[in-house]
Amino acid sequence: MAVVDAVDLVREYRMGTETVRALDGASLSLDGGQFVSVVGPSGAGKSTLLHIIGALDTPTSGTISVDGTDLADLSDDESSAFRRHRVGFIFQFFNLVPTLSAWENVALPRLLDSQSLRKARPRAVELLDRVGLGGRVDHRPSELSGGQMQRVAIARSLMMDPTILLADEPTGNLDSATGADVLALLAEVAHDDPDRLVLMVTHDDAAAQVCDRVVTVRDGRIAD
Repeated sequence: MAVVDAVDLVREYRMGTETVRALDGASLSLDGGQFVSVVGPSGAGKSTLLHIIGALDTPTSGTISVDGTDLADLSDDESSAFRRHRVGFIFQFFNLVPTLSAWENVALPRLLDSQSLRKARPRAVELLDRVGLGGRVDHRPSELSGGQMQRVAIARSLMMDPTILLADEPTGNLDSATGADVLALLAEVAHDDPDRLVLMVTHDDAAAQVCDRVVTVRDGRIAD
């Protein structure tokens, strides 16, 4: 079964008296065990596609199934639970809480799921060790480099053991060498689990080329 199965996705927005069609019949099927990049010009529909796959938005028409779940059938509460348990998010600017240590930032999804930080700590420390930050578990974001902060964000995205990781320009705020290290880590995360998909939106052609597959979005449609 495909991790992502999207058929004829249309997403329209009202802007004043105008209707803007961000997606115009986009269809896509993606399996686990892959590191996939989504590329295309600004305004092509990349972020809209990512938001629909992550249950942050709903299509105007078409169908979208992620990890066997039909997202169109979910209530608001079910969508929130789906995002919390089945999707990991990685952002360009890390989105770490500055007053929390690295392990507390990683453990935060468990706290939001009503588990105590104390109980979540062993798993958070394990994940930080996995991303090469075993010696930085008690450091706050201000004490970490950009690359280290992104590694903390990747560890956090894995805290709930999700099926899909959605990365929005994860190397956009990093130098090329640090970005290459982060891309290698994302590829490793995808390839270590045949059921997990890592899907990355990027404007960086070099970043896209290290992926197993490149999906091009143009004018709201999948062009590849």
